[in-house]
Parts: sequence; C-alpha cells; structure tokens
Amino acid sequence: MTSQFVAWGMAYGWAWFLATVIGILLIALPLMLGVAMIIYADRKIWAAMALRRGPNVVGPFGLLQSFADGLKVFLQETIIPSAANKGLFLIAPILTFTVALMSWAVLPFNSGAILADINVGLLYILAISSLGVYGTIIAGWSSNSKYPFFSAMRASAQMISYEVSIGFILICVVLWANTFNLNGIVQAQKHEVWIINGFFINPLLFPMWVMFLISGMAETQRAPFDLTEAESELVAGYQTEYSSMAFALYWLGEYANVLLMCALNATLFFGGYLPPLDWWPLYYVPGVVWLLAKILFFFFVFSWVKATVPRYRYDQLMRLGWKIFLPTSLLFVVLISGYLMLTRYGA
Repeated sequence: MTSQFVAWGMAYGWAWFLATVIGILLIALPLMLGVAMIIYADRKIWAAMALRRGPNVVGPFGLLQSFADGLKVFLQETIIPSAANKGLFLIAPILTFTVALMSWAVLPFNSGAILADINVGLLYILAISSLGVYGTIIAGWSSNSKYPFFSAMRASAQMISYEVSIGFILICVVLWANTFNLNGIVQAQKHEVWIINGFFINPLLFPMWVMFLISGMAETQRAPFDLTEAESELVAGYQTEYSSMAFALYWLGEYANVLLMCALNATLFFGGYLPPLDWWPLYYVPGVVWLLAKILFFFFVFSWVKATVPRYRYDQLMRLGWKIFLPTSLLFVVLISGYLMLTRYGA
C-alpha cells in the first residue's frame, strides 16, 4: 500500500503513515464490530446449552442487542468512588482495551495481509499480552475497595502462572517451525502429516495444543477459570466499582483477548489462513475466510466450555498450572528439541 501511494506522487513518509493508519483501521473497526457480534453469539450459545432463547427482541433475531447494550452504558453516568485514585481508576480500562488491540498488529490474515510482518512476531504477542495484567491490577488497587483488590491479586497470580507454561508451549512451536515469524509458522504447517495442514496432527505437538487451549482460557479469565470475577466470592471482581463506558471498555477488551486467543490457536496449531487440507481447489477460498472459520470454531469451544464446565477452586487452578502444565510443557521442550537434533540436524 505504501508503494502504491508513492507511485501516486506522495512523499514516502506520508505514504507510510497513511498506509499504516488505513491498516490499523482495517483491523480495528472490523474487530470492534466482530466483538459486538461475538458477544451476541456467546449469549445465544449459552442460552442454547441451557434450553433458553437468548437475545431475540432487539432487531431481527436479536442481532442488535449488543449495540443496544452499548448505547445503554454510553448514556449512563460514570461514577468514581470518592476514595479511589481517579487518574489510575480511569486509565486502567483504557490500558486493558488498548493492549487487547495491539496484539493484532502481527497476526497474518492471509499471505502478505499483515500490518507488521516482523521476525519476532510471536515474542511481540507475548510481550504485549503480558501487559494486560496491569489493567486488572491497577483497577483493583485504584478502586480502594477490598473485593476488587482481592480480584486483582488473583488475576496477577493466575496470569503469571499460566504465562510460564504458555511460554514453554510456544518454544515447542518455534523449535518445530524454526522461526518466530507468525507468517513463517503458518507456512511451516503445510502438509505437516500427509496432506493435512496444521501442527495439531503432529503427535509431539498435539498435547501442546490441548495445553495451549486450556491455558488460553485461564489467561483470558474465561470459565471455568474466571476466579477473578467469581460473583459468589468477589461481587464482580476488579470491575465492581466501574460503570458506564469504563465498564464497557473492560468487556470489549476481554472479548478482544478471547478472539485473539482463538486466532492464536488457529495460527499456531491449525494452519492459520491455510485450508485444512493441502488440496489445490481449497486454495481458491481466500485465506482470511479460513482463518475466520477457525476463529469462530474455537470461540464456540470457549463458549461451550463456559456453559458446561463448573468453576475451579483457586487451589485447583494453581495446581493445574504449576504441577501439571509447567512440568509437562518443560518435558515436551526436551522431547521435541531432542527429536529435532536427532532427525533434522543429524546430531
């Protein structure tokens, strides 16, 4: 896009700036619309699991329910507790929402369709996603209320615990793909086993995908790992004192993170924008369509789990992360690196 603007006579600096802004809008605007519709889909899936109807009044089939909810919170008053740290209290939801959007910059939607095709894309996502905990901690501390503060402490322990195992899982993927570039990781999944595209079919990487899926639910604080928002214990968790658009920003950020985790499952283990089979007629379907279909599939799995699996106790959550996922992921780092040294590098 930058070269096209330069060909039209625009200076390179302005051409790069305009192309970057357009690229950001092409990602951010559909993502915001997608978040609104995915909230609707989430509620409909929960309703179907519980034999209820779900949203069905506002708009055809209830499709405008999320927009009505957004208008409702927009018109509400923003209430700030008198004892809260007002500056940090207002910055926290903005930080959470901004960080949720930044990770999408390096995600490949198709071959060449990526905002920032950097060599360390996976490290960038790790670095940005780890900043999300600050929005939660700042919200819990600045509210000057005990339940949000307890929730913030839970969130910090939970996210740090599962980021450790996620890091080892990603090391396994990087070792096998031999690159940190997300586009390169997708291309490395071509005909992984016979004509199937995706690392999930690999016997050494399949357990890593299962652990990554579960760790992603814990990292995004989705049920059954939503201990930070356990209403029977913490009212509404770190969001207890929030109202109006500040509360809406947390909701948008949470669902944007869930969609990002679904996209990472698709990109790292299920071939990303590649079709499921390395069969030439399937490549006529645009890559972004395949990626979107895989994201929707994983979102259905996330909603299915939330509607059917009871909430963990906090000690069970910590035990799963530290006593099961961490040693298992570390073991597979050793197994995969050893296998590659024997086969790929001939050591």
